[in-house]
Amino acid sequence: MLMAHPAMLARLVEEYETVADLHTADRHEPVRQRIEDVVYTLCVSTGTSDIDSALAVARERLRSAWLGEGEAAARDCQILSRTSK
Repeated sequence: MLMAHPAMLARLVEEYETVADLHTADRHEPVRQRIEDVVYTLCVSTGTSDIDSALAVARERLRSAWLGEGEAAARDCQILSRTSK
């Protein structure tokens, strides 16, 4: 399965949250169409079929990506500290 880049997932989740808030206040066609587009893209990007699952998968992938970056940074610091002695 093709996996979306974490930066793209973060942007999509943020956009969904923004558009969902707008949709609550404004039910006009352009807002409805945009939320449908974002929901579709999130579902395709996460391999899911509903927005709740898509958000859960996206948030888990983002959490894993951020943890992975933290672990990589910690390893880099350890390597640098060993080589500078």
